[in-house]
Amino acid sequence: VRGTVQADILKEDQGQNTCLFSTEFSLRMMADIQEWFIEKQVRNFYSVSISGYHIAEAGANPISQLAFTLANGFTYVEAYLARGMDIDDFAPNLSFFFSNGMDPEYSVIGRVARRIWAVAMRDKYGASERSQKLKYHVQTSGRSLHAQEMDFNDIRTTLQALIAIYDNANSLHTNAYDEAVTTPGEESVRRALAIQLIINREWGLAMNENPLQGSFIIDQLTDLVEEAVLAEFDRINERGGVLGAMETGYQRGRIQDESMLYEHRKHDGSLPIVGVNTFLKEVEDDATPQHVELARATDEEKESQLRRVHEFQRTHEDEAAEALARLKAAATSGENVFAVLMDAAHVCSLGQVTEAFFEVGGAYRRNV
Repeated sequence: VRGTVQADILKEDQGQNTCLFSTEFSLRMMADIQEWFIEKQVRNFYSVSISGYHIAEAGANPISQLAFTLANGFTYVEAYLARGMDIDDFAPNLSFFFSNGMDPEYSVIGRVARRIWAVAMRDKYGASERSQKLKYHVQTSGRSLHAQEMDFNDIRTTLQALIAIYDNANSLHTNAYDEAVTTPGEESVRRALAIQLIINREWGLAMNENPLQGSFIIDQLTDLVEEAVLAEFDRINERGGVLGAMETGYQRGRIQDESMLYEHRKHDGSLPIVGVNTFLKEVEDDATPQHVELARATDEEKESQLRRVHEFQRTHEDEAAEALARLKAAATSGENVFAVLMDAAHVCSLGQVTEAFFEVGGAYRRNV
């Protein structure tokens, strides 16, 4: 089984706003997962997706996305080392997740990340060659998709996919054109998949593994973006590191400022977006708006889900009570919580586990 645990509490606080438990407890849980993965010798399932995508979707520009994400990655490295783990036991099990938008800096986001990561792993942590290799996934930018003239979104996604492939991303997700308004439908998902298939099977230049290597603009951008990221590292360090900066809302403030700038430029036209604020389509007075089928769960589907959850809870009522007590005991005693959670998940619902963790780990509270 291959995959990734998407459990990056730092980007949740900074950009995505779906924090449940206290940051301290969440960091401990992430380390528990990594320790369990080391103990079980899990190699092909990554212990965390250190994510810049959600930071970018919240409004960060490409420099901030990359700097905050790499800084978060180094914070996990320090946290895991402090738990007594060896760098070469966990570094190959970390993965990164970036957004590719329309700005030129996105063309080099992967190679800059790999350069900074490899140098730090080698020179600061004495890591092996395998640990120095940064693996990352790219998802094309959902934020760059617009409800106006939605068919144009596939063009944007194609360009973003191209630069991800030219920059040697390990894996790629292409967004569907109608994601600006709804969960993608079957037809739009097929079109999104076709973008990757056509690049891989028909686009000749993609047959070359690194077609932009040696290009003046790519080399120049790489150096400029790396310099900007390292300068951002200094600003974070001056605020007490990632966790210290989070306490004052530094990352969130930067993301909000950059998001506001984007919205202002979109509305005043200084950032041209075709079909949105420039080259607008002439619409006849009696023209019928484009119909988009919205993906929505039916009442029957919702009721079915509730019935199945309640039935599951009734079936495992006695086992769940015992498992939840065991889970809370592990959390309060310093035992590896994830090891116990693997057993509890067989007999407890997500809600039951969440409530148990609230009792022992505390609920998330944002610093103001």
